[in-house]
Amino acid sequence: MKSIRSLCLTLAFALLSTGSVPAANDPDPGPIVASVGRLLETAHYSRQKIDPELAARFLDNYLDQLDYNRLFFTQKDVDAIRAKYRPSLSDDILLGNVNPATEIWDMYIKRVESRIAKVKTLLKGKFAFTEERTIERDRTKSPWPKDDGQADQLWHDRIEGEVLQEKLDKDPKLAASTNEKGKKTHPKDTAIASPEGPLTDPVKIVAHRYDQILRNIHEETHDDAVKFFLSTLAQTYDPHSEYLSKSDLDNFDIQMKLSLFGIGAVLQSEDGYATIKDLVPGGPAQKEGHLKVNDRISAVAQGSKDFVDVIDMKLDKVVNLIRGEKGTTVRLQVVPAHAADPAKRKIIQIVRDQIQLKDQAAKAEIIEREDADGRTHRLGWIILPSFYADMEHAGSKGAKSTTQDVLTLLNRLKQENIEGLVMDLRRNGGGSLDEAVNLTGLFIKKGPVVQAKDANGNIRVSKDKDPAVVYDGPMVVLTNRLSASASEIFAAALQDYGRAVIVGGESTFGKGTVQTMVQMSRVIPFLGGDANQAGALKLTIQKFYRVAGGSTQLRGVLSDVKLPDPFDHPNLGESALKNPMKYDEVDPASFDKVADHPLFLDDLRKRSAARVVSNNELKYIADDLNRTKQKLADNKISINERIRREELVADKAREAALTAQRAKAKAPSQKRYSVTLDNADKPELQLVKNEAKPAGSPAPDADEEDLGSKPAEIDPIRDETLNILGDLVELSHAPQTAAVK
Repeated sequence: MKSIRSLCLTLAFALLSTGSVPAANDPDPGPIVASVGRLLETAHYSRQKIDPELAARFLDNYLDQLDYNRLFFTQKDVDAIRAKYRPSLSDDILLGNVNPATEIWDMYIKRVESRIAKVKTLLKGKFAFTEERTIERDRTKSPWPKDDGQADQLWHDRIEGEVLQEKLDKDPKLAASTNEKGKKTHPKDTAIASPEGPLTDPVKIVAHRYDQILRNIHEETHDDAVKFFLSTLAQTYDPHSEYLSKSDLDNFDIQMKLSLFGIGAVLQSEDGYATIKDLVPGGPAQKEGHLKVNDRISAVAQGSKDFVDVIDMKLDKVVNLIRGEKGTTVRLQVVPAHAADPAKRKIIQIVRDQIQLKDQAAKAEIIEREDADGRTHRLGWIILPSFYADMEHAGSKGAKSTTQDVLTLLNRLKQENIEGLVMDLRRNGGGSLDEAVNLTGLFIKKGPVVQAKDANGNIRVSKDKDPAVVYDGPMVVLTNRLSASASEIFAAALQDYGRAVIVGGESTFGKGTVQTMVQMSRVIPFLGGDANQAGALKLTIQKFYRVAGGSTQLRGVLSDVKLPDPFDHPNLGESALKNPMKYDEVDPASFDKVADHPLFLDDLRKRSAARVVSNNELKYIADDLNRTKQKLADNKISINERIRREELVADKAREAALTAQRAKAKAPSQKRYSVTLDNADKPELQLVKNEAKPAGSPAPDADEEDLGSKPAEIDPIRDETLNILGDLVELSHAPQTAAVK
């Protein structure tokens, strides 16, 4: 932190020499651009110079972010922009020249205005939906149309596809839209609000959408252009670096407070949609259970009012529509994350509520299961939504701590004589590094837990210094692609020590970097006024490494026993982000592997694989993932109505078959007892009763094994993880000669 302060002071004096002293209430963006550029060069982990090569990559990124579907610019436009701005862009940034940002922005707005005028003309015509043509599902990696003629054809097909999509979505016979209970929706239930009244006609809905896009871009200012320009520059270094404008910072505290009275979802703008990037543990959305990570919000409605189309709406406006007072209802129309057809929508109704901190805390269960010989075994299951800590009162008595909470739960589980333990880190996005280190210490003797390297190559090793081991029995750590950061540190350490079996999808998220926030007012103090005046820069300053030497960056933590997982999606994880930092290694730290607890990985893999091939639920997840991956690889959507209807009918039949299959399936014979921080010291255990679903209930989503809320009836990954833990317990108790064999 001292080096950052010194750097900020140096930059401040350097900028003073320019003689530019902007008004406090209206800061000149030039010094901000120059300051962000210098900070990225000198304080980012990579220490990359803003030279012509980086500037060229940044310009391409800026165009990609601006015209993400490569539809408004033509290749002729792009060539002209590159020819004009590439030669001097690196100097422009470091000298604080904002003209490239605003001029390219203005050109983009003109292209949007011109194109939407043509769209309005297209919508006056008739669409037959009978031709054997397709459109690209995702154009982010496609070439720009070479000229206006090619662009016109692309747009004709695109608009025809959008109208067909709305037509199919409004057809109740297809049940393309379902409400939160899985029931068909009537077209009036999905009507889009407009000044002319509720819209259900597909052509009018599409026309209204482009009217709204036009209104949105006319509300943008050159300040927005500069903010967008700087954010793209930071993300050219890595996806977790970011520039936040004054309005972003002003909103930060408001969002933090209002999130306690909202739905508890983290949104990010992606390709025109407000996309769900995370669900707050214990929040209304997570408790309701139907909203999923990577779902895309297409419309928002207040209570029973008509929907407001939010495609291509500014993210802050979408957030404002979703926010609201406690006890009020918001309805979201979303395109499911894994939907093969974008015409498939679901409507989710969520009651806004206060997010209780205790809902985000660790909790546990004791599961009683019978083995093949009829013997009852007790297994422990701890659900950890995040690595939380009370930073303000750290070290004080009673301060909130993940490690202390898990210790409380562990002590009760041990008191109940559990034979094995699962630490469930699914969807755990991380949190406190200290808590990850301390929690690891509950399961190993003292030693290194994680290494962190800064831009100068200096390596700091975080260690567990307490030789006591709280729990030394058979142990599994369950992860998925949404397990990130501190979760990966914990899982990687236990894997390197040979202390636990890692079970889950292919790998965890792969975020192995550390960020810090630098307020630009510290860099440009002469601006005066509000501390948020010049915004802030979030910078990547360190990388994490395992004690065995490898980084968690990009690769994440690979599972020892792999299961089909709905989150093993091509669009999830660090590798799916733009400009991720590379994987690399450092020298291993000195540590002693656990020698007295063999993990029998080969045996566990063989036994699990034999069960997985006969498990219909897991086969469904694997099949669904393969179908999604194939659709993404094909990258085509038909604009032939007959073909699309046949596809939707086939999907509907597939879901119906799964529902019928599930109705015949028998749930595992077991008893579950809930252990929370509130009842851990109570003498009696509280039995968990699964809520039976009525006959004819729709099949839940493939990823509907949410353990952060009330118990889910169907959670094949949980069931198989318990089977794996049971195998580990059995093998650990068997004679060593049999285990070796």
